[in-house]
Amino acid sequence: MILEGKVVIVTGAGPGMGRALCLGAAREGAKVVVSARSVDAIHALRDEIVAAGGEAIAVPCDVSETDQCRNLAAQTLAQWGRIDGLVNSAYYHPPWTPLHEADLDKVTRVMNVNALGSLRMAQAVIPAMIGQTSGSIVNVSTIATRKCNPGEGGYAMAKAAVNQMSRQLAGELTGTGIRVNTALMGWMDGASLDAFFASMGDAGGRLRKQRASEIPVGHIPRDADCAKAIYFLLSDYASEVTGASLDVNGGDWMAP
Repeated sequence: MILEGKVVIVTGAGPGMGRALCLGAAREGAKVVVSARSVDAIHALRDEIVAAGGEAIAVPCDVSETDQCRNLAAQTLAQWGRIDGLVNSAYYHPPWTPLHEADLDKVTRVMNVNALGSLRMAQAVIPAMIGQTSGSIVNVSTIATRKCNPGEGGYAMAKAAVNQMSRQLAGELTGTGIRVNTALMGWMDGASLDAFFASMGDAGGRLRKQRASEIPVGHIPRDADCAKAIYFLLSDYASEVTGASLDVNGGDWMAP
């Protein structure tokens, strides 16, 4: 268990990647702080982790609110006295619209949640991590910052800011023992993608097969498997890794 004894906060712990992250981190031995806006959902997920023999608490948080981010960190410290890891997984995805036609209010919201929300959470946990001279922050980003995906410009802009934030914090936290890295996800199979394909009817099944055939590993990577890359970045196995951007997409995009 590569996260044994570590206290890890996961934001955006809703259906899909966030849920998979929490369940998997608990199986890897972490004490998990399950966080999202939906109180019922995070309490159910906490109960599932505890029923399986893990340790978890549920703390609701809207990452667009600074006070709620600070409360999330404070509740974690009150429960376990330390914060070893933070996974910034909370996000908002605006409607699929060409960027030159995008509703700027929605673009502002996606920047506020995805980019500034990640920064708010980092600011909330960093003082505790500095005090314990260690910590790992993993920011979840997207393949859409690597290659243009028409209609996804607002989301990609916000996540590109997250990519740079990781590098900036990694450099500025030199000597503190805090590592900051980015995991860039591609298409991920799971509940969220299932719903997307289902909404398309027969065309969804055809698109699933097409996408699977285009990805070098031969299938659309499952969210629970992609989450394993994040556990690595949180763990001591990545003790010498900071400021890195790890592509987790089955080879759908390969760095030159």
